[in-house]
Amino acid sequence: MSFDEVRLPLKIAYGASGGPGFSTEVITIAGGFERRNQNWSQARRVYDARTGVRSAADAALLSAFFHARAGRARGFRLKDWSDFTSKPDGVSAPAFDDQIIGTGDGSTLAFQLVKNYGSGGVTHRRDIRKPVQGSVVIGVNGAQVAGGWTVNAATGVVSFSVAPAAGQVITAGFEFDVPVRFDTDVLRITAEDENRAKTEIPLVEIRV
Repeated sequence: MSFDEVRLPLKIAYGASGGPGFSTEVITIAGGFERRNQNWSQARRVYDARTGVRSAADAALLSAFFHARAGRARGFRLKDWSDFTSKPDGVSAPAFDDQIIGTGDGSTLAFQLVKNYGSGGVTHRRDIRKPVQGSVVIGVNGAQVAGGWTVNAATGVVSFSVAPAAGQVITAGFEFDVPVRFDTDVLRITAEDENRAKTEIPLVEIRV
């Protein structure tokens, strides 16, 4: 699967609507009771970034980006303006102790960046695969550590040069993008006049 480590242009991405979705099979049995089968452990987000196109210049920028991605063929990054940092509110500046990403055992070197969403005693763990380069901060046992680790911006995996000791809690703060693709192979742009244009930009999150 082809993926380009580029972000949908900011002027287009800002104003995109959408959010997380799940796949659940619901079967109604005798007495009106239900059996529900959760097919996905991770949510899959869908968006429509149409509100980002307000001018002919925006439309031209989108057209160039769409051509380069060959429609649905190539994935890319999207900044979800409603949820792009490790903070619970999704928008505040990240801190090293925002999210617990693992516990040391004296031998494990690599830890996946994650963001946890909790409500009513239930936690949903979201893997973060596309952190923003230079935004990641790491903590070990309640203290920020500036060195001894690297992060792969294409996978979201944090690698330590020396394995954290058993019982040490590893935390992280970060900004991140959503890996998406166009959900159409046809880009239809309506020119309202020589300066204004509008279009639909359906996007869907992809597993990477």
